[in-house]
Amino acid sequence: MRILVLITGEYGRRHVDNMGKHAPVDWRIEVWTTPKVLPPILDYPEDYLPESLPKTDLILSLAELPGVAEMIPDIARMTGARSVIAPIDSQAWLPFGLARQLGEWLARDGVACVAPMPFCSLTETHINALRQRTTYEDPLIREFARFFGQPAFSVEVDRENTQVRNVEVTRDACCGCARYVAEKMAGIPPADALEQAGLLHHHYPCQASMGIDPLYGDTLMHVSGNIMKDAMREALGDDLPVTYIRPGGFVEKTEEPR
Repeated sequence: MRILVLITGEYGRRHVDNMGKHAPVDWRIEVWTTPKVLPPILDYPEDYLPESLPKTDLILSLAELPGVAEMIPDIARMTGARSVIAPIDSQAWLPFGLARQLGEWLARDGVACVAPMPFCSLTETHINALRQRTTYEDPLIREFARFFGQPAFSVEVDRENTQVRNVEVTRDACCGCARYVAEKMAGIPPADALEQAGLLHHHYPCQASMGIDPLYGDTLMHVSGNIMKDAMREALGDDLPVTYIRPGGFVEKTEEPR
């Protein structure tokens, strides 16, 4: 698969570096660094594009300014791309409404587009969009999501010593956070694994927005952290102990003697 990644700064560079280390060997990953400043409205987006870009199957937009979204339809035409992933990790970079418009523009040219919010909600079947799961069917996006998107783990537990023995990553977050979490989970009791996964997520430089997102009523970084914990919960399965809470003042009812 040929992938063209659009980046502006460190956010995109971190993702590209992680993909370069862990993507399938038959993927060809090219990078275009976008302009760092664009006018609020692009009357002629093509004026800001290079003379040529490589032939591409999938465009991954990790740009850090909204104007790049207006350039993506032209980029798709230049490169022959049939699929686009435009994550929303910050509405300052890609507002939800603009992402929806982008999908409509691309659909006119027969190009599939998803805008997972945040990026680490992408799976092989659905994304988070406006606090809801939205399904898609594009095979190229699905192929990408086999390897990068919503974290997924395989956990081996030492039941005799009641601790996590090993965690394997079956799907990494594109930024590399899932791999970072997995590497530091050995020796943690299963009862503490979810809290530890959440703490490790926050120690990693997740670059999802720390401002309150008006659509979620929460920060996208917090949403991302919960996605990480949910992935660990699913991987632990029956090895995750169930905690029962007894309310204060609760008195267990016993049968009265006859």
